[in-house]
Amino acid sequence: GPGGAGGTPPPSYTSLYQPAAAARAALLSDEDDPTLKCVPVAFGTLNVRLWNVGAVGQIVATPKMVVMLSETFHDYQLVPTDGRPHRDDQPPTYRGDSVGRWDGDTFVVDTTNFTDDTWMYAEGRVSIHSDALRIVERYRRVDANTLEIEATVEDPKVLTGPWTVPKQTLQ
Repeated sequence: GPGGAGGTPPPSYTSLYQPAAAARAALLSDEDDPTLKCVPVAFGTLNVRLWNVGAVGQIVATPKMVVMLSETFHDYQLVPTDGRPHRDDQPPTYRGDSVGRWDGDTFVVDTTNFTDDTWMYAEGRVSIHSDALRIVERYRRVDANTLEIEATVEDPKVLTGPWTVPKQTLQ
């Protein structure tokens, strides 16, 4: 939302496009949307990666791994929590390479190594990204029925600076 009474609203994802990215995005239409070919997005609807382009997600936690499941395209994301770094021996993927860690009561997921041939849904719009995309998400249980999700999206080939995703509170 806006930055407070009379404040400047935070920048939108597309307002942070570099000129070349804005020109490229202007040439695309809904017909170019990779999800029409059942290709998942890099960042999901309602500004939550967990959901992909659906609205149902499930988180399964084990001692060394968190698995994020999405109903769309039977998608999943494996998030190791054993302290390993990002893998540098794998080719880029649609959903990237994630590693997770705990910061107090908040689960932090850092995802890199994306292909550049998918889209992301930023603020309810299909948007472009590059292979330099990095997404850092912070998941925190507020109470037994409430999950709070914050994220920062960085893409130095597409954006002029980081995009702070509006906080999502799910019940």
